[in-house]
Amino acid sequence: MKKIQNALISVFHKDYLEPIIKELSQLGVTIYSTGGTKKFIEDLGTSVVPVEDLTTCPSILGGRVKTLHPNVFGGILARRHEKNDLKQLEKYSIPEIDLVIVDLYPFEETLASGAKEQEIIEKIDIGGISLIRAAAKNFKDVLIIASRDHYGEALKLIKEQKGCSTIEQRKAFASRAFNISSHYDTAIFNYFHDGSTPVLKQSILKSKTLRYGENPHQNGTFYGVLDDVFEQLHGKDLSYNNLLDIDAAVSLIGEFEETTFAILKHNNACGISSRESLIDAWKDALAADPISAFGGVLITNRMIDAKTAKEIHKLFFEVIIAPAYDELALELLKTKKNRVILIQKEVKMPSKTVRTVLNGVLEQDKDLKTDTVINMQNVCNTHATENQKSDLVFASKICKNTKSNTIVFAKNKQLLSSGVGQTSRVDALKQAIIKAKSFGFDLNDAVMASDAFFPFPDCVELAGKEGVKAVIQPGGSIKDQLSIDYCNENKMAMVFTGTRHFKH
Repeated sequence: MKKIQNALISVFHKDYLEPIIKELSQLGVTIYSTGGTKKFIEDLGTSVVPVEDLTTCPSILGGRVKTLHPNVFGGILARRHEKNDLKQLEKYSIPEIDLVIVDLYPFEETLASGAKEQEIIEKIDIGGISLIRAAAKNFKDVLIIASRDHYGEALKLIKEQKGCSTIEQRKAFASRAFNISSHYDTAIFNYFHDGSTPVLKQSILKSKTLRYGENPHQNGTFYGVLDDVFEQLHGKDLSYNNLLDIDAAVSLIGEFEETTFAILKHNNACGISSRESLIDAWKDALAADPISAFGGVLITNRMIDAKTAKEIHKLFFEVIIAPAYDELALELLKTKKNRVILIQKEVKMPSKTVRTVLNGVLEQDKDLKTDTVINMQNVCNTHATENQKSDLVFASKICKNTKSNTIVFAKNKQLLSSGVGQTSRVDALKQAIIKAKSFGFDLNDAVMASDAFFPFPDCVELAGKEGVKAVIQPGGSIKDQLSIDYCNENKMAMVFTGTRHFKH
């Protein structure tokens, strides 16, 4: 156990600090401090020694240099078991500093506020980060408290152990300190990084332990702040699989401006429809696959009213997401205790995706390109009608957000069926045909979307025989002409977009 004799305290955030100051004072600890922190301590009626007395140098350069001095860092970094270190401390009249309480300028907060560059730059901490690293490096002799989030535990330790700490405790606090410093440096690097250097740096301090991972035998953790994206109004904690489905749901609904309701299962839409009224959008979304909808994730881009909620309530589902709920709707939906009810907030989502592969990481831009009527290239003699064009865009949006290989059938802005995640495109198409028929849908005059080109004409042939009249696909196959020829022979419209939408 090591007892605190001297402490250096210099913080930006002073909240929650007072109890620690008073406890250190009662223990007879000599406190060194700077600027605003020194004044804060003095206002508490506690004796404090200005760092300037230690350094014999005033704060200079507008506060940029205060603690960067051998008399400060020598007291922190001196190895108490090294005789030569102690001799040098004695020679230069440097006190051993046993406790360092310091936090960092709010760089991330300043950046998020939209501040100008110079203000952001001034929030790059130099002295603070150096003090944290020095104290954490010398954890064998020094206790480092690097965040107000750690004050409660630090106070408990100081109180219960009368100003003493074990090496294990100091090492634990040092680990937290390096976590803070590395996160801080990552944020600064990402601010300066212009993308010219191929490097990936991420740091997320907030985390949530999940009930389990994808399966019960797997541990799962979410890193991030869900409260920034959703307000949870009701229900149990979200699971790993819930979060995957919710992520897919948010991406999908973000494609639509008109009133739309979608139902997802295993990251894919099993039902989606755009209608004038929300209740019609719900009914037509459910009609696509009421079996898969059981236990699914529901999402809409409109406030859920009581009339629609009454219909939704008939179905067992895990999660519902909407921008708002009226009072009666919410009251009804809450009658199922485990049902998760979320309000989606307007928040900017990351523009990159990251996933682990083998012994490394894959990073890419998100697929933020949405097919539109403007980028459709007519490649057949028969051109799509305006209604067909609208349906083609609708189907393409679904296709883009469905696992490859995929085929989507749609009509009148309603998903009729999809073939999902098949190893061949023709198998995906066959699956979609069977599924559409099983739920009583007629594919006559429907449109078809594909996430990638057709390597052979068999897909358009099969679709054409089922009555499909318009097709949207990226194009780019060396055998595109064979598909075009079939469409021309059978008076089908087909458009190329030039954009593939693989999703694995």
